[in-house]
Amino acid sequence: MSRRNPFKRHRFPREVILLAVRWYCRYPLSCRDVRDLLAERGITVDASTVHRWVRKFGPEIRKRAQARQRSWRGLQWHVDETYVRLGGRWRYLWRAVDQFGQLIDFRLTARRDARAARAFLRQARETVRWHQPLAIITDKAHSYAKVIGEINGQRGPESAIRHIDRKYLNNRIESDHAALKHRLRSMRGFQTLAGAKAALAGIETFRTIRKGQFKNCGTGVINEIDFVANLFPVAA
Repeated sequence: MSRRNPFKRHRFPREVILLAVRWYCRYPLSCRDVRDLLAERGITVDASTVHRWVRKFGPEIRKRAQARQRSWRGLQWHVDETYVRLGGRWRYLWRAVDQFGQLIDFRLTARRDARAARAFLRQARETVRWHQPLAIITDKAHSYAKVIGEINGQRGPESAIRHIDRKYLNNRIESDHAALKHRLRSMRGFQTLAGAKAALAGIETFRTIRKGQFKNCGTGVINEIDFVANLFPVAA
């Protein structure tokens, strides 16, 4: 059974939609910036339309990229959370990268506690499937120690995850946070949880594409464009 065509009933062609979504997720641009860049090319689109495209195709690109082009992930994870403004309030963005800087997963939550940490680590472990971590590096937050201890209790001593709670060893994800924040600064915060999750799905995926961290994905803008286009075959 062929996958549904996500561009069906859209007035603009797939090339324009993917271009707009790639610009928004790839560069520090707002929806209005993308609108203006398209206008320079003779394409009249409202900023709200760009926003709807990002909400729909950001998660779709992430889903297709992970399903078709999933690459190997390292077995040493760096886990930390950072802040994102959502509807005028600060929310917590949990993120994990491996020792090579490849994104494992992310999750946006309202609280920073053991329950949120448990949900995030469960989600991240389901994402990598067979590439379960041998070590997880975190800061000294007690929630991590509690949740990793619970995981080890289920796995047994022979497959226990080593927990390293040394803040200075977590510079890899701290620098990755900074790069992500640079991209988010132009957006001046999100308004809704659904919009934030959709935009972050696209932004995180395009950051992974830019680094060439998906299978069969080279670095460079031309390779990025080809990689995204191949996720949406014309016959789909």
